[in-house]
Amino acid sequence: MKIAFVGKGGSGKTTLSSLFIRHLAAEGAPVVAVDADINQHLGAALGLDETVAAVLPAMGEHLRLIKDYLRGANPRIASADTMIKTTPPGEGSRLLRVQEDNPVYDACARPVELDGGAVRLMVTGPFTDADLGVACYHSKTGAVELCLNHLVDGPGEYVVVDMTAGSDSFASGMFTRFDMTFLVAEPTRKGVSVYRQYKEYAHDFGVALKVVGNKVQGPDDLDFLRAEVGDDLLVTVGHSDWVRAMEKGHPPRFTALEESNRLALRTLREAADATYERRDWERYTRQMVQFHLKNAQSWGNERTGADLAAQVDPSFVLGESVTAGA
Repeated sequence: MKIAFVGKGGSGKTTLSSLFIRHLAAEGAPVVAVDADINQHLGAALGLDETVAAVLPAMGEHLRLIKDYLRGANPRIASADTMIKTTPPGEGSRLLRVQEDNPVYDACARPVELDGGAVRLMVTGPFTDADLGVACYHSKTGAVELCLNHLVDGPGEYVVVDMTAGSDSFASGMFTRFDMTFLVAEPTRKGVSVYRQYKEYAHDFGVALKVVGNKVQGPDDLDFLRAEVGDDLLVTVGHSDWVRAMEKGHPPRFTALEESNRLALRTLREAADATYERRDWERYTRQMVQFHLKNAQSWGNERTGADLAAQVDPSFVLGESVTAGA
């Protein structure tokens, strides 16, 4: 299951995504965790020392390797130079699986040991001083989108992405790549403003969206969120001494997390798992192609000097039964 955590800056989405990742690992589920936020904090939230988190391999720095691997023997893609972030897979492309070993994971993923198990962590890499004035952060997340386009996951497997804050995700088609999007919202006007943007933008794309109320301190906060987001409110999370200890760098065993918050995490997993039966690989592939053609026309063809519409394999539909190319 592909799951995104979104929300405004400071809403607690990184903290909640890290708790959800820990919850999955504690239950023995295979997990690939991806930090796609401009502020790279997921590694630290998963317990990595800041010096270790700072030197995790950036996916953007291995973009050439990623493209070469995913292109495989796809005859519609002349070279890695003509691949852009939205290039869809086709006959002959190599696909990614959650539990396999492959050159992309070797280069870009690192294991993180957690209570009860380990997860693979991948990061886009930070936005550096060298990028100022010459790069857009979405060029960093392009590697994530390309991998998601070529990813096949099954039930009980999880890819959890901590997305960039606010509505920046809509600058690409990546917001359609998920089975479930959890929007973390505080009980404030600013806290629910990103929800309204997501709800409006995602309406026509069949995006499954649920709100996680964070920093909820009492009935008034709960009533506010219910009034603002209605049935999209899935669960709320309150104060956590466990999280406070984790943020100080001394987390206790995960089994010591408050029971109410453990139940909230279980609800998140159940909601994500429930989307499996509603998966529509044809729609998923169609949306992938839609955004690729849009990007090709607006900038991709000019940048690569190629007709990127020709990369679309009209008979190809991504799905669990598809066999990867050589």
